[in-house]
Amino acid sequence: MTTKDFAVLEVMLERRRAFADPMVDMLEHKLANADLVSIDVVEPDVVTLNSRVMFCIDAGPAETRTLVQNEVRGPVGSSLSIATRRGLCILGLAQGQSAIIEQADGRHESILIKAVLYQPEAARRAVKEKSPTEVRRPYGLTLVYSAAADRRPLGETAGMRQTEDDDPGPSAA
Repeated sequence: MTTKDFAVLEVMLERRRAFADPMVDMLEHKLANADLVSIDVVEPDVVTLNSRVMFCIDAGPAETRTLVQNEVRGPVGSSLSIATRRGLCILGLAQGQSAIIEQADGRHESILIKAVLYQPEAARRAVKEKSPTEVRRPYGLTLVYSAAADRRPLGETAGMRQTEDDDPGPSAA
């Protein structure tokens, strides 16, 4: 688990302790057994926050989700919050690893990480490793068309044009 993810879980644990949340035990166990690594050296097949992960529950069909801190951050159905038992369980697992989750009702589920399709730390390293001669564009955007200089950008309004005979209107004072 990355040191950043560990810090997020520590804050989450402190907040949930105040409300006697049933996930406190699971959070304490996760933090106590975590192997910490820097975000600069985490393996690309390890699930971190904001990773896109393909996993199976009890040998069922594969599901793909982005692991997020809060459900609100992702589109409905495409994210999995670490505030859920499944989300918390897969954080820190590597591709091919599995774990058992105990649900609130006592049922046990097996979760298997099939693939880590995207990991933000690995993506960041890949950008840094590109040759210095490559042009770096913010957010991966590339200019594909540039309008002539005499054209105004969309949404820009033309300035007021007055002639000598125009009444300037009332004073702002």
